[in-house]
Amino acid sequence: MASEITAELIRDLVREQHPDLADLPLVEVDGGWGNQMWRLGTDLAVRIQRMDTSPDHQLKERRWLPFLAPLLPLPVPVPVRHGAPSARSAKLWTVVTWVPGEPLDRATITRAAHATDALAAFLRALHVEAPADAPAGVDRGAHPRECTGGFTHFLESVDPAALGCAARDVRAVWEDAVAAPAWQGPPVWVHGDLHPANVVVADGTLAGIVDFGDLFAGDPAWDLAAAWLLLPAGSSARFFDGYSRADDATIRRARGLAALKSLFLILMGQNGERGLPGGKPAWGPAGRAALARVLGDPL
Repeated sequence: MASEITAELIRDLVREQHPDLADLPLVEVDGGWGNQMWRLGTDLAVRIQRMDTSPDHQLKERRWLPFLAPLLPLPVPVPVRHGAPSARSAKLWTVVTWVPGEPLDRATITRAAHATDALAAFLRALHVEAPADAPAGVDRGAHPRECTGGFTHFLESVDPAALGCAARDVRAVWEDAVAAPAWQGPPVWVHGDLHPANVVVADGTLAGIVDFGDLFAGDPAWDLAAAWLLLPAGSSARFFDGYSRADDATIRRARGLAALKSLFLILMGQNGERGLPGGKPAWGPAGRAALARVLGDPL
């Protein structure tokens, strides 16, 4: 799956299966890991497998995003055409609507109150009871206590100099999340992978949410960690007031998960700085800033 994806390949695939779109301008979009993005014309993009060896993520987006998009107050990439594996390429690909803006790992939120309210409204709209046939969480969605091995691995793998705080303080946040009661409500829709590269910013505020490949039904705390991961310092209280549905236990789980995800971002940044495969240099500063907010903004 890691073979090179070129403009010529994308053009050939589109011409072969959707010839009416073949002459639209095609521009590679920087970023992406599991999937690579190519902007197609003004309003569309091609999303094609890169490191993601399973078609399940794109098939999930094809199945559920057309249903969810009309319910959500921010733009999301809605599948509009399906690309099948062919003699030209064994990769699955999808044409989706383009969400304008810059990923937050390469941009800055300057309108904090507006972005906070936008994120709270988006997650309030998304976190409704999911139907019985909604996908279950695969490698995420569990109670923090079941993720302790991953937390320990991340904390021990991060260079202490890159952490920016005392490891014991991070462990204390995690232990509080582990001790928090489990989600007692019905499974709700959860994006599952909200971090700075999966949201876009325009005019200084949150302008869209992308990459729903990890969508599942379960505990909303996995998304509510975004209060610390995405928003400027001092925003979490306003966010949870606007979201209005999170009890104390859910906030505790969310804060611990924010610590876990911050460590992952720092580790990915560290790997990028060392030139390791999959590393993302821009994620290190984002992760350290998020972890500082987790420790400094406990509600």
